[in-house]
Amino acid sequence: MKGGACLNDFGIALVALGERESGTARLEEAVTAYRAALEERTRDRVPLDWAKTQNNLGAGLQARGARESGMALLEEAVLAYRAALEEMARERAPLDWARTQNNLGAGLQALGERENGTARLEEAVVAYRLALEEQTRDRVPLEWARTHNNLGIVLQILGDRESGTTRLKEAVTAYRAALEERTRDRVPLDWAMTQMGLGTALTYLGERESGTARLEEAVAAYRAALEEQTRERVPLDWATAQYNLGHALCALGERESSTAHLEEAVSAYRAALEEWTRDQVPLQWERMQTGLKFALDLIAEQTACSE
Repeated sequence: MKGGACLNDFGIALVALGERESGTARLEEAVTAYRAALEERTRDRVPLDWAKTQNNLGAGLQARGARESGMALLEEAVLAYRAALEEMARERAPLDWARTQNNLGAGLQALGERENGTARLEEAVVAYRLALEEQTRDRVPLEWARTHNNLGIVLQILGDRESGTTRLKEAVTAYRAALEERTRDRVPLDWAMTQMGLGTALTYLGERESGTARLEEAVAAYRAALEEQTRERVPLDWATAQYNLGHALCALGERESSTAHLEEAVSAYRAALEEWTRDQVPLQWERMQTGLKFALDLIAEQTACSE
């Protein structure tokens, strides 16, 4: 029994280390440790401990699977979360059940992002909404906010794949709910991350609507995120925020006769290129070049029309 507990704790420590490293060796060791722990922490003997280790195994497999292009490890992670929920009943351990539902949602979301369909993403929405039935704002405010943020992400992905605006509006609502507890003072980087998600959902919405209000809100959200996602602290996140800001500004500029927003977009794109170098992140660099060229071409067109 003690050996199983030690192996479980060892796996947790290895995942924490592995998430900070670029390789996968620690994560592979963590998965091995969890599997060994399950040989001691059997379902018949200690069902709740077995369930907790299954949940941890799922997290280890998901972290490992996130660094591969295939789906097998993510599929295994989802199976591990579902196994955990067989014993981690809502009536017996409501918050542990909710956390595992949240993890299941994350695993399904990761799978759904790699598939063309929306079935996994729809399942993720269900899992997150179930988690929120126990992760109430009064009971666990930051977990409530985190799950709302996760819900916002998956709704945003669904909305991007659909032609309507319902899912995107739901995503905006979820992100704004998260920001009620994910405040800048309390968790500045989480606050910034949610501002980024909100900005993206608002940008998608704004591109599908005729006005400019949503796009202006998106610009404000990205600028807010950049107040904490500084180049010194998180350079690649800073570059991503600059790119997203440039995209929203460019969308705004397309709908206006002035070139002011387009010129701001060019500045944002060029700022991002200071970190998104061709050698370091070639795909992002190429995307940035495309956005920059588009903004510059629009400026040239609008300038020529005004002469």
